[in-house]
Amino acid sequence: MNELKEKCGIVGIYGKGLPISRLTFFSLFALQHRGQEASGITTNDGQKFRTHRGRGLVSQVYTEKIIKNLTGYIGIGHNRYSTSRGGALNHAQPVVNNNASFALAHNGNLPSVKALQNFLSSKKVLKKNRNDSELITDAIDFYIKSGDTLPKAVKKVFPLITGAFSIVMMNKDTLVAVRDTYEMRPLVLGKIKNGYVVASETCALATISASFLREIKGGEMIVINKKGMKSVQLAKTNPKHDIFEFVYFSRPDSVLAGKLIYEVRKNFGKILAYETKLKVDMIVPVPDTAVPVALGYGEISNIPIEMALVKNRYVHRTFIEPDQESREHSVALKLIPLKKILRGKRIALIDDSIVRGTTSKRLVQALFRAGAKEVHFLVSSPPVRFPDFYGIDTPKQKELIASNKTVEEIRKFLGATSLSYLSLSGLIKSIGLPKDHLSTSLFTGIYPIDLKERTSEVNHDVPTK
Repeated sequence: MNELKEKCGIVGIYGKGLPISRLTFFSLFALQHRGQEASGITTNDGQKFRTHRGRGLVSQVYTEKIIKNLTGYIGIGHNRYSTSRGGALNHAQPVVNNNASFALAHNGNLPSVKALQNFLSSKKVLKKNRNDSELITDAIDFYIKSGDTLPKAVKKVFPLITGAFSIVMMNKDTLVAVRDTYEMRPLVLGKIKNGYVVASETCALATISASFLREIKGGEMIVINKKGMKSVQLAKTNPKHDIFEFVYFSRPDSVLAGKLIYEVRKNFGKILAYETKLKVDMIVPVPDTAVPVALGYGEISNIPIEMALVKNRYVHRTFIEPDQESREHSVALKLIPLKKILRGKRIALIDDSIVRGTTSKRLVQALFRAGAKEVHFLVSSPPVRFPDFYGIDTPKQKELIASNKTVEEIRKFLGATSLSYLSLSGLIKSIGLPKDHLSTSLFTGIYPIDLKERTSEVNHDVPTK
């Protein structure tokens, strides 16, 4: 039910004799949660680039015929969540250069692209209306056309890329992956038979029976070709993992920074139980992210858990624009309260975050209409008070309810009996990484990567209670 959206999931596979397009398809299927509006695959057999991009879910974009036509021993894939600034196929990836000799797929966001634009302008190759991923492609393409190998071109462009990024790239014989120095966006390396896999999350590796080797380090470039796999450290690692990967984005069966996401979310619930003690009849998680949180809360509190909100698993993004009435009934479309279970009961409702608050308000109303006596809202993260600039599609700051309302004012807006958030210290303790290895910008307004020209978009005058 969360209103924040991750922009992308990426995968790159190299291996002669492997069914590259099929493996890429199933990897993207495993990464569907990271982007649900467009998908694309590019392959190469050493001679020709083949690309297919389409609007919709992975299962809707590809057919057996398309997969069979995407031949080759190198492939990269991309799932995209498109923002309101354009349709699902606007700027869809992989990005392929104009002579089809190089392709790129990018997860993340660059708050500043001035360095890239200035470079391309100085070389008289700056094109109009190019997004951050396309500007990176154009810069690398410039050096390739100047005679550099793909790894050398990436090494030269790397200092121009300011922001959060995990990128997979390919030419006719080499697969390259690179991660920003802050490790903001996830990227892992795996082995499959005689080849290698690079993907946003470990769940993609497991889906295609690839073994997990390790996470790609911040500032590291991985080069894979017929000579094997080579690692080049382009810059010093300075970990600032996006804390919302643990809260919401990553799949529970993925491992990030050595931590199993499922266990981390269960820890959220345990610490939330210590911080907020309630006298209720049952715990009701909002599926799916909050289920491990509820298990942790129930383990400490000894309060029974009921799956009293049933999710319609066949509701996905639609490209039929909803009218206002159908928007108002969006909760009823996705989640059905079990009236028989809820009637007359005091409920602890658990969700991972509250963004605008409108969806949460409708959910609280739906539970009361179903007969709940009390609805106590528990949130497994602190209030989201600041926008993101690193690859999460957040609303503008003024639309974030916690940026202009206190916790008590939010409670009244939701109509909940009570409202409690997990503390930031509790969140960090649950993850088990040093505080200075995490980016907490959505909660604190402290941005580890310089926002440069976008700094003025942040208002630090927000409620602190």
